[in-house]
Amino acid sequence: MANLAGAEDAETPENALGISPDRTMAAQSASRRSSFGQILQPGVGPISGDHYLSSDVDEVLWGYVPTTRATPVLSMRSGETLTVDAVSHEGLLEDQGRDPVSFFAGKGVARDQILDDAVSIAAGYRRTPRNFDVDGPHVVTGPVRIEGAEPGDVLKIETLEALPRVPYGVVSSRHGRGALALRPDGTAPDGITLDEVMPPISTDGRSTGHPAEYGNVSTFTAIENGRAVMRSGDRKVSFPLNCFMGIMGVAYSDDAGLTSPNANSIPPTLGGGNIDISLLGVGSTFYLPVFAEGALFYVGDPHMAMGDGEVSLTAMEGSLRATFRLTVVKKGSGEAPGVAFRYPFAETPDSWIPIGLSDPDGAAHGQGSDLNVAMRRAVVNSPGLPGAGPRGSTGRPPTPICRPASGFIVSQVVDRTVGVHGQIAKSHFA
Repeated sequence: MANLAGAEDAETPENALGISPDRTMAAQSASRRSSFGQILQPGVGPISGDHYLSSDVDEVLWGYVPTTRATPVLSMRSGETLTVDAVSHEGLLEDQGRDPVSFFAGKGVARDQILDDAVSIAAGYRRTPRNFDVDGPHVVTGPVRIEGAEPGDVLKIETLEALPRVPYGVVSSRHGRGALALRPDGTAPDGITLDEVMPPISTDGRSTGHPAEYGNVSTFTAIENGRAVMRSGDRKVSFPLNCFMGIMGVAYSDDAGLTSPNANSIPPTLGGGNIDISLLGVGSTFYLPVFAEGALFYVGDPHMAMGDGEVSLTAMEGSLRATFRLTVVKKGSGEAPGVAFRYPFAETPDSWIPIGLSDPDGAAHGQGSDLNVAMRRAVVNSPGLPGAGPRGSTGRPPTPICRPASGFIVSQVVDRTVGVHGQIAKSHFA
């Protein structure tokens, strides 16, 4: 079969994406499930990785991701595994009182079921000043240096485990954010009326300047019998869990300082970050181009479940203990698709996942949020028909197999840079 990975891999044996057939992702044997009852305090309970990384208050970033100039908090060899205790920002944020003990106590959660690292971060974070209206909400853990990674390589990220650290999460909707948010100029977004803005305009308290009075809505969501359960009076809604990391990235911005707009944790970039693709759970592989020596891998925004599009603003946010295998891939090895050397790409055991972002350069030139742009990029990044090659002699993209037989999905519309991803069955290339 002809190589569709890109000219840089043309000499290697490959399947439809230029990945050696014996190296494609198989289902991970380590996809164990927790009982959802054990509280996984820092360092307590099952830790399966070769290395362990906690979310220490003096090492995490709150609202920003590491730049290429960041100092790593841990180093490891390529191919080794890493277990991370990631902390959810929900329950810690300023509009929730910045006191998870009080916030969750109000939901009936005892102190011994609240994570010690979450409490420490909310009370003691000092690395950067916090501005709720500007900074990202996410607690970001890392960066981790992977030996041998150099700019031009790919970091291959295999998710082996994603275990809830607590048996609950939070779903939030905030004024001015989300698919139905009021515009900054006070008008409704195209396609809806002011009466359809969510949360309702009548509850918008942002003019007070005090986040706790903004009128934002946070809904406590318990885990019961392995499912997420939301209650309001006598009404109950339940849905299945799907644990995955909303943020997985490598250092991308070269800006100095910890709070560069280009390092804000909200928009995803070519270095990954807040990619928010629900397929990237246990058994998935995420490929990212490397921009810094050591790659400088980081994680955050742990999700217990999320609907595609993330339209209300958040997923079911909840702290996770996740284990990854991190492998450096060199050009010409056949161990990563060619597109991954220039753009994020992913796969599951059954599907290729091409990714498109509306504006993948952070805030460098403003912030574009056109879903049409993201859609076109996802299509261009898709594998083509067998024999089509990476690009034809005219320089145009190959005819993608996605046209008749695959689906494209809105990843999220709430991260300033919006995303689209495809799901292309590997069986099409048999």
